[in-house]
Amino acid sequence: MKRAEIESFNRQSKIVNRRVLYLLAFNFTYLDIERSRSFGVVTRNRKFVQEAVKLFEADTRRQPYAPGLPDFLVSPANSRKQLCSFISNAKKQLLIYDLKISDRSMIRLLEDRARSGVDVRIIGRLTRRGTNLAVRKLLGMRLHVRTMIRDGRHAFIGSQSLRQVELDSRREVGIIFHDPKVVSRLIRIFEDDWNSAEMQKDEVAQAAERAPLAKAAKKVAKAVAKNLPPVVPILKHAVKDAVGDKSGVDLDAEEIEESVKKAVKEAVKEAVKDVVEEIEDQQEAEKVRK
Repeated sequence: MKRAEIESFNRQSKIVNRRVLYLLAFNFTYLDIERSRSFGVVTRNRKFVQEAVKLFEADTRRQPYAPGLPDFLVSPANSRKQLCSFISNAKKQLLIYDLKISDRSMIRLLEDRARSGVDVRIIGRLTRRGTNLAVRKLLGMRLHVRTMIRDGRHAFIGSQSLRQVELDSRREVGIIFHDPKVVSRLIRIFEDDWNSAEMQKDEVAQAAERAPLAKAAKKVAKAVAKNLPPVVPILKHAVKDAVGDKSGVDLDAEEIEESVKKAVKEAVKEAVKDVVEEIEDQQEAEKVRK
């Protein structure tokens, strides 16, 4: 028997013998496989497989990856553009599984579709309050899937949530497809989950729940930014190394310090929130396991 050659270009995506692509929205853990709602796609589609190999080769050789297939979504290369197009082209319905939708432009786009009469329903979390979007929380199991189904015909499955960091900063992979049987199956599962899901709590309750987290994140961010070393000398040294002594770059120390501290604060806030939310997910998973 010929030994299988398996190439992996992220934790959830595998290529077998350069003929079969396994694109999974879950990790190889008991919790993800047995206790979580998630999906995966297995395809022999030559275009998808070839594009996956291309991505694998680029990443292993630390070379830039240039997207060559619109339906093969890779962050940060083309995910934002293609998912914006996927959402914008919805005419009747968008069914969405997403752990946390927080990207402002994506939320505005979803709200625009809803105002246009599109049936937009989300199972997962949405960070924006006062929205016209219908959101419910999955009960009875952990949510670990990122999936969108459009107009009963097209579907996206991948590792990208509609979050800025997963669209623009991390290596995430997904595909868009229109296999009628698979899409129909996804719709049936979504409708079952939606009917058994919990209605989202009112805004007052949500705000009360988020208040301690926001306060903690702000406090940690402030402490980290306060203890930052001076960055102007480091920046001047970097500029000198890059362009030499005659760069002509005039650095405003006060402005740079303020900009860096602001950026660090925002990054730390997001990191703290992610850590707390991960702990909450683990606690919820423990409840499900029991």
